[in-house]
Amino acid sequence: MDSLWLLIGITALAGMGGTGIGGLVACLFRKDSSKTVSLLLSFAAGVMTSVVCFDLLSEALHTSASTSTVFLVVAGVMVGYIVIALLNAAIDRHTNHEVAHIDENHPKTADSLEELTHANHLHEHIEGRQPRSGLFLAGLVMAAAIALHNVPEGMVIGASFARSVGEILSNRGGLTMAVVIGLHNVPEGMAVAVPLISGGMKKWKSVLITAFTGFPTILGAVLGYVLGAMGPTALAVSLSFASGAMLYVVFGELLPESILMWKSKLPAAATIVGILTGVLIIFV
Repeated sequence: MDSLWLLIGITALAGMGGTGIGGLVACLFRKDSSKTVSLLLSFAAGVMTSVVCFDLLSEALHTSASTSTVFLVVAGVMVGYIVIALLNAAIDRHTNHEVAHIDENHPKTADSLEELTHANHLHEHIEGRQPRSGLFLAGLVMAAAIALHNVPEGMVIGASFARSVGEILSNRGGLTMAVVIGLHNVPEGMAVAVPLISGGMKKWKSVLITAFTGFPTILGAVLGYVLGAMGPTALAVSLSFASGAMLYVVFGELLPESILMWKSKLPAAATIVGILTGVLIIFV
């Protein structure tokens, strides 16, 4: 029971803390911070890749020496990837409608921090062409979508810790994944808070709502932890699902966003540094 409470506390810091920090950053939003966020996303992607390839998948494959385990792990990775991809598609479908009120040529990719957080739409509302209530509603939709998106991310943390039940604080792989997901949640928190604040909500309320969108991460972590503790097969399924989910987050979200936000060689370098950092954390 103590281990479960530790897991909940760590996940709360990663989920609610990460999105909450994003909300605080949104209150002090700076237009010249795209490069910093790009490097942050790239570094997080590199660490995630290391943890998935050298830790999660390795552990999943070694839960049993049978050939069937390999196919089980491959299937689990595919399912995890597809589930997160579908959730991400649902988020896009419910938020991309916001860009239509600018013009038909407005880019649908986040090639700047303003577009990532929808802050570039503020000019339309400020100039009176669109009501502020529309931006506020978009923030609420984004909050609900990201809350749903955080459940499988929590499963990643729970599955990582399930490998060493009762030894939460000594599980470096799980702690690393919690930290990386917390970093990943910062720009997500900004994406929620900016339209809420711009729609007229008080800053402290928007930060609270933004932080609360990370609460489902805790539910996902408990689910992943319980499933992973049921036995070797359940642990392999849980770890492989978590790996697939993280691979989508890395290659479907973090890296494309970071490269679009700063068209430079440095995001790639930050990714390599992240991979090597992950290797050091896992094996040293």
